[in-house]
Formats: sequence, C-alpha cells, structure tokens
Amino acid sequence: MITPFDDFPIHQTGDPIVQTVSADPNHYDRYFFNGCDRDGAFFIGGAMGHYPNRGVIDAAFSVVIDGVEHSIFASGAMPLGRETTIGPISISVPEPLKEIRFTVAPNDENISCDLLFRARTAVIEEPKQTIVRNNVKIMDYTRLTQWGTWEGTINVKGQIIDVKAESTFGVRDRSWGVRGVGVQTPTNFTPGEMQIFWLWAPLHFDDMCTHLAMFERADGTRWMESALVVPVLDSPDAPTWGDDIVEPEEVGNIRYELQWQKGRREMESAAIEVSHADGTVDRIEFEPLYTFRMRGIGYSHPHWSHGSLHGTLEVGSESIPLGEFNPQDPSCIHIQTLCKVRMGDRVGVGVLEQLSFGPHEPTGLTGMVDGWNPA
Repeated sequence: MITPFDDFPIHQTGDPIVQTVSADPNHYDRYFFNGCDRDGAFFIGGAMGHYPNRGVIDAAFSVVIDGVEHSIFASGAMPLGRETTIGPISISVPEPLKEIRFTVAPNDENISCDLLFRARTAVIEEPKQTIVRNNVKIMDYTRLTQWGTWEGTINVKGQIIDVKAESTFGVRDRSWGVRGVGVQTPTNFTPGEMQIFWLWAPLHFDDMCTHLAMFERADGTRWMESALVVPVLDSPDAPTWGDDIVEPEEVGNIRYELQWQKGRREMESAAIEVSHADGTVDRIEFEPLYTFRMRGIGYSHPHWSHGSLHGTLEVGSESIPLGEFNPQDPSCIHIQTLCKVRMGDRVGVGVLEQLSFGPHEPTGLTGMVDGWNPA
C-alpha cells in the first residue's frame, strides 16, 4: 500500500515504506526523551513507539515532582501513515535533528504538557547493539542520541510547572530495528538464562557533554562499550549532523565504580574514569538525587509494556510515590537515577541509567532480581 511517506526519497528496499524489511513482530521504531530541572525540582520522561508488524502505536509521558512519579499512557491501532499521535499524546518535528515538540493535550487523566526540545549538541550514533541467540537476532538496532534543553509548560493535576530552557536539560534519542516487545512468539528452543547489565550516562556540563553506554555479561566481560566527550554547539545555527559538525572525542580505558543500595539494584554511589589519547584521565563522580522508574514510560510495565495490545485506543494513568516502588518488582528494575555530577572543577547534571537482570559478579549481584547484600 502506498502511504504519504512514499512521496519522499527515503526508501531502503523495493517495497513501499509501510512494508517493513522483515515480518519480525519485534520490529520497532521509537522516540525517547528525558529532562530535568538543573537542581532536581522535577524530572520528565517520554516515549512513543511504532510496531508495524503488531499494528500497535503506544506513547507515555511521566513527570516526577514532590516525590511522586505521575504518568499518562496511550496505546492503540497504529496508523498506516506512521502519524505520531495516539490519544492525547503527539510528537512533531519542527526541524529534524534540531527541534522536537512533545505534547499531551488536556485529558481526563489531568496530566498534560506542551514541550519543545532544542538541540545543544550534534547527534551521535551509538554502536550497533546486536544479540544473536539460537541463531536468531533477538536484538539488532541503531540509536541516535542528542543533548538539549526543554521549554514549555506541564500541568500535573492542576499544578503548573514552568519549564525554562536555561535551567532544564535533557536527552532525546531515536532507535529502530529489532528489540523484544509485546508477547513473544513461543519456540522450541531451550530458554536461555536471562542476564543483562546496562549502564547509560548522558551528562550535561556548561561547556561540554559526555556520554557512556555499556553492556556487560555476568562475569563482567563487555560486549559493547562507548564513551565520548561531545562538544556543545557554538551557535543555534551550527550544524547538528553531516560532515561539518565538530566530531565528539572518543575516550577509552573505561572504568566504573558502582555501589548498590542494600537490598536494591539501585546505585548508592558511582564514578566513571576514562582516558584520553594523550594519557590524561577524567573522573566523573555521581551524586544521586532521586530515581525515576522507567515503567512510568512503558518499559516493562505490567499493563502498558511497549508493543502490548490495547485495542483501538486505551488511555490511562498512574501516580506512585517514589518510596512505594518495590525494588524487587521486575517492572521497577529499569531505572534512571537523576544525579549531580562532578568532573574536576566542572559541575553538571544528568542520569545514570541502570538495567540489571540476573547475576553480575563485579558488582555483587546474584539471582534474577535479588537486591544487593554485602557478603
């Protein structure tokens, strides 16, 4: 079937855009973002995903304020034209790779917003993330990441939050490919033991941004790692992609220190060290403020998980005090801890995303979701 996107020269196969390159039900195409007041007064998160082989589009918006995580969710039938609206939640792209607008129209759940993201850096392409199990690619996707500022307004049950660009920093990403979503297809393969250890740390400083992305196996061996120093744009008109951007600096010899809170898979303290090509070492120390549960934007949510089926349209919400999340509930394991960060004389802000299922010997985790306990 021909759809409006076929009017643009963007085809990657001989088929219309509406037909994905494979029939894998785990094919997806997603927006993600986060943001925070520099002093931690509030934290925002959002996501929208298309799942063409499931016929599903879903989206969510979440805000943490006064110790409560408020979220609104929408899921329904995916439009053939790949429109980016579901229920009250919409995404638009005023200027590709420079501006993203995220809105939640007034609704019965009484959570709404009108927010504009403006780029602070060029986009980066993270290393391809691929896992093959039983000769099947169960994960294979590309992700772009970009640092920026947010501005606009949020209404949480009548409480108005004024979001100012000079004090609200965040990250947005786009990812697409194959990743486990929705109910999985039964197979004859012997189930493998689930294990994942993932750290992701996009950080803002006044004169630069930094990035860390890392996967490790249970024994601590790494199968993907990347660390960057990302220049800040020198003007609003500076390019954010292509040959004319100032390239990020790749740094290596990545080392981390991570101390879990007792009984949890949530950081108590953390630090990262990286080495530059000239041998100098940077150390970034994290001071946690509070933790955002990614279930608030659909990740592993027991009802609103990405790619799950909700008929033509379903909209709902939840408001949960941060202290009431069960740290051993599987839906609460994927987290982003908002932190103040220090690198030498620089002071900044950002998140340390943590996702750890199964054992991880270097940090003392055992079991599937068991919290850390000292020996």
